[in-house]
Amino acid sequence: MNLPISPVYTIRGRISLPGDKSISHRALMLGAMAEGETVIRGLAPGEDVNSTKRCLQQLGVIIKEKNGEIFVQGRGRFGLQKSEKMLDAGNSGTTIRLLAGLLASQSFSATITGDASLQRRPMRRIIEPLTQMGAKITAQANGCAPITIHGGKLHGIH
Repeated sequence: MNLPISPVYTIRGRISLPGDKSISHRALMLGAMAEGETVIRGLAPGEDVNSTKRCLQQLGVIIKEKNGEIFVQGRGRFGLQKSEKMLDAGNSGTTIRLLAGLLASQSFSATITGDASLQRRPMRRIIEPLTQMGAKITAQANGCAPITIHGGKLHGIH
């Protein structure tokens, strides 16, 4: 069978791709630490990114959505507010790991937990370097969540 194909000279249009989950976590956290408003387009959908969003909101970050855009009102590097409740990372290892680093430099203590699956994942790979940097972190005897981060001044390590 012969099927004639006609060439196309111009293609026009728009395509929206879902955002990358890893970048979405980081965009939300960087927006939270920024001064002023951060606008994020193409934030990845899903429960893991929603866990990061909820934890940041619990720390006083205002996050709104309008017409598919996310607006994050940054609080500055040291402007997060202490939460009276435990922060729940759900099943998101990225949320708990990145949030632990963010909280290590704050002037308050915070506890991060997660679902049963997350509570079985070891957190030593973040606890050890953050402790070497001067953070005080307590975890379960097995090194798993919930973890409590006692924020303060950090220093660099090699």
